[in-house]
Amino acid sequence: MLRPERGGWFLDCTLGLGGHSEAILSASETAAVIGIDTDAESLEKAAHRLSKFGNRFIGVHSNFKEIDKVLEGRGIKAVRGIVADLGISSFQLAVPERGFSFQHEAPLDARMDRSHGPTAADLVNDLEESELADLIYKYGEERGSRRIARLIVKERAKQPIETTTQLANIVVRALRTKGRWRIHPATRTFQALRIAVNDEIEGLSDFISKAISCLEPQARLAVISFHSLEDRVVKTALRLESGVCQCHSRERLEPGHLIESLEYEESPYEGVTGHNLVSETHEAYSATVRDAVVCQRCGARRRVTILTRKPIRPSAAEIGNNPRSRSARLRVCERVA
Repeated sequence: MLRPERGGWFLDCTLGLGGHSEAILSASETAAVIGIDTDAESLEKAAHRLSKFGNRFIGVHSNFKEIDKVLEGRGIKAVRGIVADLGISSFQLAVPERGFSFQHEAPLDARMDRSHGPTAADLVNDLEESELADLIYKYGEERGSRRIARLIVKERAKQPIETTTQLANIVVRALRTKGRWRIHPATRTFQALRIAVNDEIEGLSDFISKAISCLEPQARLAVISFHSLEDRVVKTALRLESGVCQCHSRERLEPGHLIESLEYEESPYEGVTGHNLVSETHEAYSATVRDAVVCQRCGARRRVTILTRKPIRPSAAEIGNNPRSRSARLRVCERVA
């Protein structure tokens, strides 16, 4: 989907161990990649792996939400393609002391960048019960969030909750789950804490807007998400950038709420102003007008064409080879000229 064989600059916004970057660099001798990662340990390993490509690879220790500053600092105005593989990496899961997994006894950390910021243990031990319950429900979509938060507060009063297994056992007790599980009861709680610690959802929509601004005409952005919260944000952001108004139909028909031209000096239709163009449905606008308009309320603007009407999911064979890919969803858009 990224067409790396065309060469040029590409951005790997979530470098990890460099798998995507290696595939891009291997596809063309004229392709070059800037790999961004907030995890210094992953960045070091990826840089070693990709050293064979020489100066065609540049590693940057930064947050992927700062891609505009990363490019500006290197004098690059636009790139041929951008990939963002959201969430946690297999490397981070595989290192027990990082505190992402409850499969091993380890410090309750879960920071991708261990150089700063609060840990998961800080949140678990410091947040008020209501705040903790809201966090677990919002980012983990855990229906038993209030029971979990209540028991956490009760247990931390006895002693601080400092390890992954401590927290996992508390969650199991709170949910009163017995027997064998297809998915461990603590999975959603750990997901919620990881998202909160690393601020994964906040700013994701802004990242997509920045990424599209960094694309050349006909260049593409590919985003892989792994849970419904991420995918919902990505889907909505791409729809807005493709010019699909996200306001409710009734709001579209309110007087004064109209989608006005991005370069609206004079109407091409004599006697017709932007506010006269409201019709019973959003799709009733002419293609010419619709492609050049923005909804002042929701921010819809036509900068991309969405290439994946539905997200691309892994095949059964791929899931067999890589079980962690089972929940992956790939969405791709292309910058319009």
